[in-house]
Amino acid sequence: MSFDPDTLVYNEQGLIPVIAQDAGDHAVLMMAWMNAEAVRKTLETGRVTYWSRSRQAFWVKGESSGHVQELVELRVDCDSDCLLVLVRQTGPACHTNRRSCFYTAVRDGEPVEIMAPDE
Repeated sequence: MSFDPDTLVYNEQGLIPVIAQDAGDHAVLMMAWMNAEAVRKTLETGRVTYWSRSRQAFWVKGESSGHVQELVELRVDCDSDCLLVLVRQTGPACHTNRRSCFYTAVRDGEPVEIMAPDE
């Protein structure tokens, strides 16, 4: 039986949240959105494809930056309303040139930058 992206639970905008995690060291890299067609494209090509809410267009990770996400595995959560993509990340995942978008911690009630941009 083939997986059908239409069986996933999407929000009112037809989107599902996706967490990208490094398949090697399990670092959480970023969160973005996909629609059913982006899920299909990701599975067909092996290149992680998101839906850009600001541009209203598909966004193949690394297409312009070279910071490619190669799909290792796509996982569906228990409610089918969130995805986890395990990836091989080339270069930084964040548009700020950091390895992860999660570079700010809240410690003792204060935001603390815990990761500098890659040089």
